[in-house]
Amino acid sequence: MNKTRQLCTFVLEGQTFGIHVDCVLEVIRSLPLTHVPLAPEAVCGLINLRGQIVTAIDLRRRLELGPLKEGKTARMNIIIRTSEGPLCFPIDEVGDVVDVEERLFEPVPETMTGTARKLIESVCKLPGTLLLVLKGDFAELAGI
Repeated sequence: MNKTRQLCTFVLEGQTFGIHVDCVLEVIRSLPLTHVPLAPEAVCGLINLRGQIVTAIDLRRRLELGPLKEGKTARMNIIIRTSEGPLCFPIDEVGDVVDVEERLFEPVPETMTGTARKLIESVCKLPGTLLLVLKGDFAELAGI
């Protein structure tokens, strides 16, 4: 029997990313962000999630994808479970939860450089897209 990994997929700047499903608390519509003066560069603000204040991390900046276009906002948020409490990742759109066989995962290509290379655990070719799997080290991923 082939071992599989279950991943929650999402899209940022037209690229498909995956995160281990057991790390995902929930996926919600975008919420208003409150700016935090003097916050680390990766922090795009705070959200109020049913009375709990959650730090929102700008994955676009962390993955060097470029900022959102002027006047645009993220349409969805993925809320991630960490040992320090929840984190929010604003995203363009949520994908599916997919089961991927272990044998399909490949190391990060040598052509991938910069911070993204440090934050991506592996890649997987899926029909019609390349899935970039984020590492589970959310402190490094958050850059805080």
